[in-house]
Amino acid sequence: MQARKFDVVALGEAMVEFNQTTAGQPNYLQGFGGDTSNAVIAAARAGASTAYLTRLGGDTFGQSLMALWAAENVSTAAVQQDGEASTGLYFVTHGPKGHEFSYLRAGSAASRMTPAWLQQGAADAVRQAKVLHVSGISLAISASACDTAFAAMKLARETGTLVSFDSNLRLKLWPLDRALACTRHAVSLCDIFLPSLEDITALNGMTDPDEVVDWGHALGAKTVVLKLGGDGALVSDGTRRERAPVHRVKLVDATGAGDCFCGNLLARIAQGDTVFEAARYANAAAALTVQGYGAVAPLPRPEQVRALL
Repeated sequence: MQARKFDVVALGEAMVEFNQTTAGQPNYLQGFGGDTSNAVIAAARAGASTAYLTRLGGDTFGQSLMALWAAENVSTAAVQQDGEASTGLYFVTHGPKGHEFSYLRAGSAASRMTPAWLQQGAADAVRQAKVLHVSGISLAISASACDTAFAAMKLARETGTLVSFDSNLRLKLWPLDRALACTRHAVSLCDIFLPSLEDITALNGMTDPDEVVDWGHALGAKTVVLKLGGDGALVSDGTRRERAPVHRVKLVDATGAGDCFCGNLLARIAQGDTVFEAARYANAAAALTVQGYGAVAPLPRPEQVRALL
């Protein structure tokens, strides 16, 4: 890849997390989340040069996120703080069906991002990146955020920046028909499509991994990496297709595992790995992160990933 200031730049909404530590008990561990923020921190921990593009509330939670990114070596030059809006919060509870999310994000500062905001303060970071990463949540939080994400993707395509898109479906945020239409359009704008099988089954009913990969390629994605949870990942560059190996570990908390996978995969691609090499590395990183609580705290460092590999 050509020389750029950043390996990975992500756009979306960062949030403050309250994660239940014992199922059924009112005890919560405060941490941080937001899928694209998790991914860019994972990329930074993997050794990538990174930046985050978002808006925060002018509150204590916004300040704590700024401090987090500073500590993780994620550039915040394109982060804007809004004194008239709040930073989003979410709660994670755990039960027989796994982890569930409850959000307090309506009207958040990030949901008020616009294409004009992108052009005024964040467009240069897109131009200076090897990879731009966005997600279905980036599209779902508001119509203006969706427009902003599409504008960033188009700008990246025009300036030689690879575009990565994680489907990350949250039907609590928007209706299925709009989610499917926007996802299809986003895939047509991306170079690297990072869906989960669960997402695509909910979107269009597909359950066969190879069929999902074919669907992503048909929409325009050159590379498709289908996340299969505990069954690893199916990786395709359009001509070659293979499974990334599975690592069997004790599951403590799966929050942010997909984001960890995406961030590590993109970091390795930006640093010269093939998508197949990157997926093997990312799968190991995700296996490590599910062994701790929260979306950010357990994100691994390269030495941990290499030890598992």
